[in-house]
Amino acid sequence: MVVGGGFMKWVLVILAILERVNSVSANCHFSVVDDNKLYDYSLGSPIPLFPHGVQSEDGFYKVAANETVLWFQLCDGMIFNHDPPRCVDCWDCGGPSRCGMGCSALVANNIGGYDVCTTIGRASSIDINIIDKKNPNSGVIVKMSNSGLKLNCSLSVSVICDPNRVQGPHSLEKTGKCDYATVLTHPSGCAKVVHVHGHWWGWFGTLGTIVLCLFGAYLLAGAVYQYFSLGVRGIHVIPNLDFWTSLPQRTQSLFASLLRKFRGSSSQGHRSSYSPVNF
Repeated sequence: MVVGGGFMKWVLVILAILERVNSVSANCHFSVVDDNKLYDYSLGSPIPLFPHGVQSEDGFYKVAANETVLWFQLCDGMIFNHDPPRCVDCWDCGGPSRCGMGCSALVANNIGGYDVCTTIGRASSIDINIIDKKNPNSGVIVKMSNSGLKLNCSLSVSVICDPNRVQGPHSLEKTGKCDYATVLTHPSGCAKVVHVHGHWWGWFGTLGTIVLCLFGAYLLAGAVYQYFSLGVRGIHVIPNLDFWTSLPQRTQSLFASLLRKFRGSSSQGHRSSYSPVNF
């Protein structure tokens, strides 16, 4: 079956929108409502002086403590154009030839004179939360994790809000057997604050969004069915087109009928307020 160019164009537009939604969701987006204020964090979005958001322009961050070296990238996988990790057992994070480029966080511990690699984070396993619930604008904690056959590992990066500077990471803390934490100061850790007028509007907006999504899914499914199963072409692929085109006239007729009824009841009430006069 040959598919029309017009229909395929709409399909491609829808796919592009879905791809854009998925890419945005992968950009470390997080929001929280507190005291009628919406704190919105978009760590991967470009800001002045930082076109890559919180991501390192080198492709990775690096921090070391004692005999431990850790590499990570926020909101994405790591890229090494220089100074790549040199440690053994890097199979689940790119392999020896691309060590570090198959995950978002990698740690090397010196064991018996050898630096041994351990994957501790992946871009697909990211959890974000605020640092201080009493002060949501203080920054967020980005936690990435990796579940392996031997160990379940993680890395927590505290991104502290500072609109004027970037600092770190300088410290590395081991919080568990295979869990690490570090701190980074960055303008991307600052939230955009939007005032929310009550919770009712939030529920109403959510309900409206659900209704619109269901309506869009209904139109898309009906159009696909009529196009492929019934062979309908052009604007008539829209399901129940006659009903939708007549809807404005139906609405106008309904309001006109209600207005006539209102005027009728009003005029009857006005006439009944007078008593008959006998001459």
